[in-house]
Amino acid sequence: MKKVFLVSFLFVTFIVLANNSFAQIRKIPAEVTEALKQKYPDANNVSWKDKLTVFSASFEINNEKYEARFTDKGEWKNTDKVIADNNLPGEIKDGLSKSKYADWEVKSVTHIDLPDNKVQYRIQVAKSNVQKKNLLFSAEGQLLRDNVTL
Repeated sequence: MKKVFLVSFLFVTFIVLANNSFAQIRKIPAEVTEALKQKYPDANNVSWKDKLTVFSASFEINNEKYEARFTDKGEWKNTDKVIADNNLPGEIKDGLSKSKYADWEVKSVTHIDLPDNKVQYRIQVAKSNVQKKNLLFSAEGQLLRDNVTL
């Protein structure tokens, strides 16, 4: 009986600790929430995640979904927005068609706004549902990196 109790106690303790480890680690600093309000005053349905190195805000503007990242001091790092592949600018389409991934299927496209008015595009491609890559293109259509981690 003692063994059953001990095993049960350890199991419950493990579950409680595991659930707590997935909880928000830090409180979102006021500088961060204020930075979002300043950059995106029309943002609604905002939810925050602590990604340890940045705080990530998911939100909507005009029924379009965005994800912005900020440092713990409120410095804006980037904003992602998933777009339809037919909305890719011509330079990006051209760059993809000239790359070694031209015959791969486009699975998703993300428009990335960066500081200094820079823009990049992350394109997830797949070949025969076995191979998958994340490609990063400059706004000029140059392939910057493949197999980009998300």
